[in-house]
Amino acid sequence: MTVTLLTSQSAPATTDADALVTGVFQGQDGPVPTLSTDDIDLMAALTALGATGKAEEITKIPTGGRLATPVVVAVGLGPEPGTADAGPSATGPAATGPEERQAYLERLRRASGAATRDLTAGVPGRVKRIAIALPAGEPDEAEAVALGGLLGGYAFRKYRTAAGTPGDIEQIVHTAHDDAVRQARILADAMTLVRDLVNTAPADLVPADLAAAAEQAATAHSLGVQVLDENDLAKEGFGGILAVGMGSAHPPRLVRLEYTHPDAVRTVVFAGKGITFDSGGLSLKPSKSMETMKADMSGAAAVLAAVQAIAELGPAVNVVGYLPLAENMPGGGAQRPSDVITIYGGKTVEVLNTDAEGRLVLADALARSGADGPSLLIDVATLTGAQSVALGTRTAGVMASDDSLAAEIADAARRAGEAMWPMPLPEDLRKGLDSTVADIANVSGDRSGGMLVAGLFLREFVPAGVRWAHLDIAGPAYNDGASYGYVAKGGTGAAVRTLVQIVVDVAEGKLAGSTADGK
Repeated sequence: MTVTLLTSQSAPATTDADALVTGVFQGQDGPVPTLSTDDIDLMAALTALGATGKAEEITKIPTGGRLATPVVVAVGLGPEPGTADAGPSATGPAATGPEERQAYLERLRRASGAATRDLTAGVPGRVKRIAIALPAGEPDEAEAVALGGLLGGYAFRKYRTAAGTPGDIEQIVHTAHDDAVRQARILADAMTLVRDLVNTAPADLVPADLAAAAEQAATAHSLGVQVLDENDLAKEGFGGILAVGMGSAHPPRLVRLEYTHPDAVRTVVFAGKGITFDSGGLSLKPSKSMETMKADMSGAAAVLAAVQAIAELGPAVNVVGYLPLAENMPGGGAQRPSDVITIYGGKTVEVLNTDAEGRLVLADALARSGADGPSLLIDVATLTGAQSVALGTRTAGVMASDDSLAAEIADAARRAGEAMWPMPLPEDLRKGLDSTVADIANVSGDRSGGMLVAGLFLREFVPAGVRWAHLDIAGPAYNDGASYGYVAKGGTGAAVRTLVQIVVDVAEGKLAGSTADGK
């Protein structure tokens, strides 16, 4: 399915489309439509149909030929701005504080996504042209509306029969802000790439396949790319990636992507966990827990997609992306609990649990990043089940080399439209990783604070003097529940927008540690 995105400044009621999407606020005295037209009394229709304006509520109003479109799809935006219940709802950039503004933009994204998802669900090809006339008078609103609409129309049909193949769709966003809509298109394409990769069956996306997808994206976006196979990994000492991949018939890979800008004075390095399927290895997971483990490469996919988007946006920052890829299987050659492995650079790890494998492949990438001279190092991973226990399935955890950086990364995520929360790295938990036979163990004997312990393990492999943050996206990377807003069931594209925002912040000198000397 191809989605064509257009903008228009014409009157929405005159747009020739299969459906016209507009907004409805939850007013104190009833629904308040954001669209006004003399051709149809939307207020009366909404009241008669029992619409309230509750966030993401969908109300369809037949126009009876009085408008150019046969149906108006009114989607709820929550409390009306200016009322006591409005809370974070704001309609202008100066109307509220930054947190309230971002919450309002998220309502726009979800409203646009919910309406588009409703219209494109069911019979493929039923709706081919959608006009979206949600509030988009400011650039950030236009981007939110366009992004929500594009993501809301997402459908993964790779394994469906031809009869279920959706037709092409044209979306028309009513706004004057073409540049903002273009940025939304770039972000949506990147997130769609992640969703497609995550939703692909693991038999069709072994490490070599994901490496090939990275090479294809690199070629399309003029990125530098290097792929190390199992022989290269052994020669160069990437013991973590090799150990995790030992039990699989499909050998591991390490992909290095590079975006350069002629005016750049800073380098940001990303590393994304790329376990194409995680059985747990010899520390085998219960069968139910394996059902979503095709998503264990979400971090690597997010890094790939973010670098792709950055190449299109063109900020003056050099960016390197590492994708350590392996399949964690319990084959005859698999690593064993109590094995000792050597990570790139020489540090040894006692592997006490083979299901704590993501940190091993990331350790190689983090250690290798020192050669790139990063001003900032970010890793992103579906690393621990403890993340979901602590923060739920929609909020990622952020750990960092210092608390101020963790707070700044979480703020960048908020401005990008993603939920992340700064978490500590308590020094008292580090003792649990002590090993009697190696430099460090890969798990602690105490299960308390599992997300934080994983962060402490990764910190051991960060090059000296480099500011570093770890994003645990175990919950947000995969939606195993019902669709909502612009989020479909399956892969979500989590962390892509945050990674892009981090690089934009570094380019603009907003992020601490983004000066030329990295301090």
